[in-house]
Amino acid sequence: MNTVRDILQKKGNTVYGVSPDSSVYDALESLEERNLGALVVIENGKLIGVFTERDYARKVILKGRSSKETLVRHIMTSRPIFVTPDTTIEECMQMMTDKYIRHLPVLNNLGELVGVISIGDLVKYIITEKDSIIEHLERYIKS
Repeated sequence: MNTVRDILQKKGNTVYGVSPDSSVYDALESLEERNLGALVVIENGKLIGVFTERDYARKVILKGRSSKETLVRHIMTSRPIFVTPDTTIEECMQMMTDKYIRHLPVLNNLGELVGVISIGDLVKYIITEKDSIIEHLERYIKS
């Protein structure tokens, strides 16, 4: 069964984060620079939240707040849902679907942040796996 570990081995485990005391504006700049949809929020080396474009749209824009004056800690998603490297791809898809989320931090058994996966990572992995199976079956049929 395919797991988050398989995705991280192909994707890598680079994690981009932001301090909870950063301005939302600075966090948005970081998202734009890296072409990301989310950043993990780290305080004292620990995951404390996730900051997403959705948080910005719903909690700053729609509330009439200023992105330069609002801190990430005030709008981040706190107590984020996370997975482990041993979580299956199917479980991740189910969590993301059920909870309407697009990003999952990955924590090891010591509670250390070892990566982040997105819905795009899952879809890409599944498509690659399906293509490989189809190619294998085509070779089998032709032989």
